[in-house]
Amino acid sequence: MTMNYFKETRFAITICNEDGIIIFMNDKSAKTFEKDGGLKLIGTSLFDCHPEPANTIIREMFKSHRENSYTIEKNGIKKLIHQTPWFEDGNFKGLIELSIELPLEMPHFIRK
Repeated sequence: MTMNYFKETRFAITICNEDGIIIFMNDKSAKTFEKDGGLKLIGTSLFDCHPEPANTIIREMFKSHRENSYTIEKNGIKKLIHQTPWFEDGNFKGLIELSIELPLEMPHFIRK
């Protein structure tokens, strides 16, 4: 039995390959980008979905394989965006973006 652990998670997962082509969107990602085509975005270029300066940042991530994290607020919803490279057998294969909705106010703990 094959399980799709990510299909119904409550945060958006979008994955592109090393050429910037979107190859996976879970249900939350498809809903998030519904106005842009939802699941029809699979097979299209990530670069067509972003304006500058975002495309410059993404190109740098492709070259350096670095991560990128930030928060945004849109329509009263705050999100943590985390973009990270993914690898297979040490070879760069593309980027994974996680988009997690956050409460506008949330506790922050410093652990010792």
